[in-house]
Amino acid sequence: MTRVRMILAYEGTEFCGWQVQPADRTVQGELERALETILGGPVRVHGSGRTDSGVHALGQTVHFDCPDDRPNFPWQRSLNALLPKDVRVLDAAWAADDFHARYGAVSKTYEYCLWHERAFCLPQRRRFVWACGPVDFARMEEAAAILSGEHDFAAFQNVGTDVESTVRTVTEISRHPGPTEFESAWRFSANGFLKQMVRNLVGCLVACGRGRMEPDDVRALLESGDRTLAPATVPPQGLTLMRVEYGS
Repeated sequence: MTRVRMILAYEGTEFCGWQVQPADRTVQGELERALETILGGPVRVHGSGRTDSGVHALGQTVHFDCPDDRPNFPWQRSLNALLPKDVRVLDAAWAADDFHARYGAVSKTYEYCLWHERAFCLPQRRRFVWACGPVDFARMEEAAAILSGEHDFAAFQNVGTDVESTVRTVTEISRHPGPTEFESAWRFSANGFLKQMVRNLVGCLVACGRGRMEPDDVRALLESGDRTLAPATVPPQGLTLMRVEYGS
C-alpha cells in the first residue's frame, strides 16, 4: 500500500462536521464514498482533526492508503469530479509511509470572522461570520496577549473528548482585516487545540470587547480551569481551519 496526503477545502454549512456518522452528511463520509468508487472497496481517510458542524476549512490535511498500482493516478481531478461542490481537493501527493495527518501535526491555524455592523449582515457573508456587533479592539487585543503562550486551557474546553493534558501553547492571536469593511478576522495558531477551544477563546475576547469582562479577568479564568465561569461558545460559522503544519 502507498500513502496519499491531500489538502481539502470545504464549506461546512451543510455538513454535520468532519467525522463520519451513519445517518448524517459529513466531509469524511463524502470523501470516503468518492474513494470507494475509485478504488472499488472501503477506504479509511484520516484527518488532521475534527471540525464541528458549520465549521469551514481552507487547509484540512488528510491521508489514506491505496494500492501500489496507481503511481500516476490523478487523485485531485478524479475526486473533484465525484465530490459535491462544497468540498474540493486542493492538492494530492505521495507521502512517507509513516506520515499521519493527525499525529504528525505540530501546529494548526484557525481564523474566526466577526461582523461588526449592527444594522445588517450581508447575505453573502452570513454563512462565514458571527454578527457580534461593535467591539473595542484594544480591549480584545489586551485579552489576547494574556491568552497567548503556554497555559492550561481547561476553562476553554467543552466536554466530549478525553485528553491527557489541557495544556497548550498558543503562538499567535492576531487581528486582521476581514473580506469586507464591516469585519475583523482573528487568527489563532497553536501546537494543538482542545474541543471547541477557538470558539471559546473568541467568546472570551468578544466579552472583553463588549465590556462584559475585564482583560484582567481572563488571567483569573485561566487559573480557575472552570469552564462554567467562561463566556458561552460562539457560533460555528465564523470559524475556518486555515492550515496544518508538520515537522520535517
